[in-house]
Amino acid sequence: MRTCKIMLNTIDDVRNFVTLVSDCTYDVELVSGRYTVNAKSIMGIFSLDLSKPITLCAHFDDTDTLFAELREFKVA
Repeated sequence: MRTCKIMLNTIDDVRNFVTLVSDCTYDVELVSGRYTVNAKSIMGIFSLDLSKPITLCAHFDDTDTLFAELREFKVA
């Protein structure tokens, strides 16, 4: 499993993010506080507090391609 912090600031960010992760054959989750949602679910993402960075958890070891595609959403 690999993790990183991301920010989804706009509705377009959420839509683009879901489009990218929907192609993954493995589980991808977003964690905000005590809440965990499926990263492929737009409704789930909008239930999170998007004003703060969110932790992305990809349940696969070879996630280099995904993380490269998500670089615009990553925060330090």
